[in-house]
Amino acid sequence: MLSSENNHKKSIAELVSENYILAEVLHYFGISFFRHEKYSLEEVCQQHKVNLNQVITELEQWANRIEPTKEELYLHPIEVMVSYLKKKHRYFVRQALPFLSSMVEGIELGAAYKGLMTDLRLMFPLFVDDFIHHIHEEENTLFNRVSMLQDFDRGVLPLFESIKVFSLPPVSKMAEEHEAHDDEMEGIRKLTNDYQIPKDAPVSMKILFHELQQLERELILHAKIENDLLFPKALELEKEVKRKILLQIKNN
Repeated sequence: MLSSENNHKKSIAELVSENYILAEVLHYFGISFFRHEKYSLEEVCQQHKVNLNQVITELEQWANRIEPTKEELYLHPIEVMVSYLKKKHRYFVRQALPFLSSMVEGIELGAAYKGLMTDLRLMFPLFVDDFIHHIHEEENTLFNRVSMLQDFDRGVLPLFESIKVFSLPPVSKMAEEHEAHDDEMEGIRKLTNDYQIPKDAPVSMKILFHELQQLERELILHAKIENDLLFPKALELEKEVKRKILLQIKNN
């Protein structure tokens, strides 16, 4: 356990090699692990005026985080699913992407990896910009559409407002466009040769490649939740809303 006195004296390089999560936790506290690899955790915390016990507590909490399964999410109402996806968007934008950006920009791996890092420093910011644009677009279109459909379904809006749903692009069209964005990290994956790490690679490179691969795994799962769960629920909601509106028009 990191809380043991012996671990406080280990170098940052040793500790992050044993537990990659520590690298992201240190970033959360404003500490770039790759700038302090030779120092102990105790020394780094003192230098940055960070409480060592807080770092340990945060690390334990992060290590124990459990994400809901697709099956669990499926059982919840659509608004719970949207809330979960929004929370993941905030995590990507506020934590995961800044952490990776700091590594891509700050890690120095020497002449052997200069070409790779130069290409990554060109490619990764473009990926980040594109991904953040995708997030905003998704929240402004799909998530807002779900909210609008719920208002229609609950009878919150008057009939003349509800009829507008027939003039909007269908959810099925939004689903088709969404699937075109599913492989956002293809370029980075090819550049890193599917995140293959040389045996003699520095610790900072191992963590960088691990975190890039971890982000891709999370994005794949995120997209599957949207494609396999959210869109089908949104389609059913849209179908039910249109049925109710047509019935209301007929009765009027």
